[in-house]
Amino acid sequence: MKTIQESVESIVRKTPFYEEALNEKLINVSSLARAIQEDVEKDLGKEVKPGAIMMAINRLSPSNLLRIRKNIKKFTFSLGDFIVRSDLCNYTYKNTSSLLKSITSLLNEIGEDKDFFFTISQGIFETNIVTSKNLEKKVKELFSREILIYAHNELASITIKLPKTNVEQSGVYYFILKQLAWAGISVQEIISTTHEMTIVVKEDDVNSTFAILIDMKKK
Repeated sequence: MKTIQESVESIVRKTPFYEEALNEKLINVSSLARAIQEDVEKDLGKEVKPGAIMMAINRLSPSNLLRIRKNIKKFTFSLGDFIVRSDLCNYTYKNTSSLLKSITSLLNEIGEDKDFFFTISQGIFETNIVTSKNLEKKVKELFSREILIYAHNELASITIKLPKTNVEQSGVYYFILKQLAWAGISVQEIISTTHEMTIVVKEDDVNSTFAILIDMKKK
């Protein structure tokens, strides 16, 4: 039979925000106990007093999430330049047999013009395209016969140059996106390569996003 300690540990570990808020003293043990009491009781199938949950929380040992915090902080100091692009559009199309031809046609139109922002992310069922707004008319023309799932404009992107060690450091993406989540910023798309991470947000959020990322490098 599962104990209160095991239940509390499982619930807290599944919700990193709880764990970090507790570690940063943004929430006290009493408040956290009340917040998870219903989940603990449902997990154990019986009533559990807040005091017992508090004792279980106090016994929690640091998890891997908290142990890598120091390494992540060192990592953020070595983040490279931030490149900001505005006036972007986001399109998501259903994968079809003709979609690749439409993409190829668009690539031919762009050629070697580096003034355009253009990325493609192909999933199993759909393909996402983020482009400069001045390509909007051309995209609609070339993809007119494709099945459009989603479209949004008035977007901006921030590209982060990551150090070579990013592939060896766990938690990199989590700690970057966590900062944005805590600030209430809705990330529209994430585009990544081995040493680059591009975050696409609404234009209204780009200044706040940039400020948060800059602040991460200073801490």
